[in-house]
Amino acid sequence: MDHAKFFATVRPSLFGGRLSTKQVNGMEAILAGWEMTSFDPRWLAYMLATVYHETDNTMCAVSENLNYSAAGLRATFGKYFNIEQAAAYSRQPQRIANRAYANRMGNGDEASGDGWRYRGRGLVQITGRDNYAKYGIVDDPDMALDPRKAIDILFDGMINGRFTGKKLADYFSAIGSDWIGARRIINSTDRAVDIAGFAKKFAAAIEHAR
Repeated sequence: MDHAKFFATVRPSLFGGRLSTKQVNGMEAILAGWEMTSFDPRWLAYMLATVYHETDNTMCAVSENLNYSAAGLRATFGKYFNIEQAAAYSRQPQRIANRAYANRMGNGDEASGDGWRYRGRGLVQITGRDNYAKYGIVDDPDMALDPRKAIDILFDGMINGRFTGKKLADYFSAIGSDWIGARRIINSTDRAVDIAGFAKKFAAAIEHAR
């Protein structure tokens, strides 16, 4: 792949005409990992689109931002916060994580602190004790922010289906492409249409650079 052509294409289509050094380095690391494989380029496009969404366009491993207002809590975690609770937890990221992620994904109750300890991190925002255990980092969850480990998790989870049981081959094969359905690899259908749009732009850049 001609990386210069790739960046020249994604710069205006996805990054508003400008790319930071961190964004370039983040994508270079993903491309380098990809170039050691022989998988379908559509898989790469969808992984890049997922990272673009999950890292808020930074293309680098990040920690989940849980600094929600009361309204944001109701919109994002309405199942876990009623109106009064949302007001009481507003702008307290650690308390929010401990409540929102309690008693699921292998986490203990709110008092255990597991929600905050195993909040979303990395290129795909792995969340919950069970997901950290899959990658051997329960005792050091910040390892999900290590660039090399984050890429290993991205590739393994999406190619082998270790996040939700769904994998890239289920949606991109010789018989078709399901850009919207592929969101189920990560998180049901949340923002599926938007991410499909990002993926198609990354796919166009990859094709141009080949």
